[in-house]
Amino acid sequence: MPDIFDMLFLARAQFAFTIAFHIIFPSFTIGLASYLAMLEGLWLKTGKEAYLTLYRFWIKIFAITFGMGVVSGVVMSYQFGTNWSRFSEVTGNILGPLLGYEVLTAFFLEASFLAIMLFGWNRVGRKLHFASTCIVAIGTLISAFWILAANSWMHTPAGYEIRDGIFYAISWLEIIFNPSFPYRFFHMVLATYLTTAFVVVAVAAYLLISGKKNPAVITMMKMGIIFTCIVVPLQMIAGHEHGVSVFEHQPVKLAAMEGHWETHTGAPLVLFALPDEEKEKNHLELAIPKLGSLIVAHDINAEIRGLKEWPQEERPPVAIVFWSFRIMVGIGILMLFTAFAGLWLFKTGKLDSNKNYLRLCLLMGPTGFIAVIAGWFTAEVGRQPYTVYGLMKTIDSTSPVTANSVGMSLIVFAFTYIVVFSAGLGYILKLMNKGPVDPSHPETDFESKPVLGTRLDIGDYEHQLKISSHPITGEKPG
Repeated sequence: MPDIFDMLFLARAQFAFTIAFHIIFPSFTIGLASYLAMLEGLWLKTGKEAYLTLYRFWIKIFAITFGMGVVSGVVMSYQFGTNWSRFSEVTGNILGPLLGYEVLTAFFLEASFLAIMLFGWNRVGRKLHFASTCIVAIGTLISAFWILAANSWMHTPAGYEIRDGIFYAISWLEIIFNPSFPYRFFHMVLATYLTTAFVVVAVAAYLLISGKKNPAVITMMKMGIIFTCIVVPLQMIAGHEHGVSVFEHQPVKLAAMEGHWETHTGAPLVLFALPDEEKEKNHLELAIPKLGSLIVAHDINAEIRGLKEWPQEERPPVAIVFWSFRIMVGIGILMLFTAFAGLWLFKTGKLDSNKNYLRLCLLMGPTGFIAVIAGWFTAEVGRQPYTVYGLMKTIDSTSPVTANSVGMSLIVFAFTYIVVFSAGLGYILKLMNKGPVDPSHPETDFESKPVLGTRLDIGDYEHQLKISSHPITGEKPG
């Protein structure tokens, strides 16, 4: 157990805290941006008011979440210089350009068209506004592309050479499309879509339980369930292929994930165990014989190396990797059940009336975030003791700073994040509690209040451009 005053431990704790906090926001906004593009596209194609009502509801939440993601991401990046300067010095020739490309090709793209997306209803035509929404959605995916390329290179480095202890690029294509990148990119993007989908379903379920039933809420529920039925199986396939890649390129991580201490020919699938790193064994193990080899290597008699094949100092913290992996997989199974149970209720016409199922959907709301964080813990802790797998150890990556300075900044970060982002989360929950209001409902003032500074008449867009209220004063033209 590390000393809590050790600089390395505190630096890792600070980065773990900030990345776990930051990843909550992009894992939601990436999926939500694509969802908004889908809603606006469906509205333009069908003219159904429910799609526009949902767009206007979710775009407020997107704007707040996007802003919090940007702020938390900027703070996180400073740690490369403050706590991990040696790592930045050694890998900067490779990771610096990759992170720079993310800013140049994604962040600027998102920032430019986000303004049109949020404030351009009465200032641009339908096609341009829809194009702006699509460009923002594409920008979030481009951002994920570069971030995952950089992070995946740290797991499976390729296309480099080392001169005088410094990494230099010799093939950018090999660096970007390193062996683990395709699997990790698609796995992460699908995870963001599922995170968003289950938040959408949970909000719809809450509103239905609360009696706030209107066409927009029912549409939101149905779209979410159908989407999860498609994406959950795809995510399981992507996760499986990612696991095969880990088996090939990071076998010690796989051994920790599966809880294998001994090398097995025809390895079992360990369902439950209490890993004991001191005694190098599992307690209370429950396993299915040979299934582990079949899943990972597609061969029931394939050999899977155990943790004892590596010295203790070369192994990751087994218990963390073992349990975070099972949390992620367990949530995936719950998502699969929830999705197809909802599909059955949808076909029987009971989707919006079965209270027990709606309560289940409400409970499933935060599971996507939990699964994403668990997945990142599996990946990043499983890479230890390396920052660049097999080449640069974490202990050799730190800055020459004191534990006190790192510990103090960690306390400040934690306090600031909790105060500032709790306020943002509270406002988002308030918006979700209100829900998307039906513009045709006499008890709402949907049509009289500007959304993000403007109004939009659903039935007659061009006429509305002429009579809309002033974006600042709210006054109508005389």
